Amino acid sequence: MSPLPSASGSPSGEPTLTEGGALVVDGRELRVRISVRRRRLGLTVERDRSLTLHVPKGCEVRRAEDFVRSSAGWIDAKTRLSEDRRQLHPTRSLRDGEIHRYLGRDYRLLVVDEEPAGTLTPVVRLVAGRIRLDRTIADDPELARRALADWYSRAGQRWMRGRLQPWAARMDVPEPAVRVRDLGHRWGSYRAGVGDDGVISLHWAVFQLPIHLVDYVVAHELAHVRVAGHGPEYWRLLGRALPECRRLKTELDELGRRVWMGDLV
Repeated sequence: MSPLPSASGSPSGEPTLTEGGALVVDGRELRVRISVRRRRLGLTVERDRSLTLHVPKGCEVRRAEDFVRSSAGWIDAKTRLSEDRRQLHPTRSLRDGEIHRYLGRDYRLLVVDEEPAGTLTPVVRLVAGRIRLDRTIADDPELARRALADWYSRAGQRWMRGRLQPWAARMDVPEPAVRVRDLGHRWGSYRAGVGDDGVISLHWAVFQLPIHLVDYVVAHELAHVRVAGHGPEYWRLLGRALPECRRLKTELDELGRRVWMGDLV
């Protein structure tokens, strides 16, 4: 076991956990996330099978270790499920004619010759029902992958303008800032701010989903403005704003497995 303790211990003198630190218990390494709003400990198995331990401020290392050990069976079951789902994510070759999705609709990838010198044209554009990709970028799959991810990020950021405020009002929570970026194998995350309303981060791949599932991911993260973790209080809050939230979660679990997360052939 090799935790990274905080600079100061608890009132009892026991070492406590540090935000962003690591805790290794019986060979399992967990990333530590601390929330001042949280009272109980919680675990998340990410889509890449990494583990996140959610703890209240001042949580003692020994308490966290006991919790992780008592959750060993749950971790194993969730890790197996995560692996099953991960294997279903498609790969892409990023070749001319390939189908890509944006907000639930299919668009064909069209590889085009570069624009004349001096023309400031994005290397990826959605034009006339086609996602146009510059041929000089398409020749390098990794560059093409990065360019498409950047396009989804920019398009998603624009699409979110004005989209968040009605949901925040519906859920009676402050409106946080929104960032679209690569989150590995997570759809979204919420980070409380200091002196502001925090930040919601969304994976660029979210914007391949149908609009009603993008809204579900947004509402899911907004609920964390009020409640950390996914306990009964969390689902009550989300259910008041989105009564069909359980059905949407199931739909996301199923459809989400077929979303391109950036893996190449």
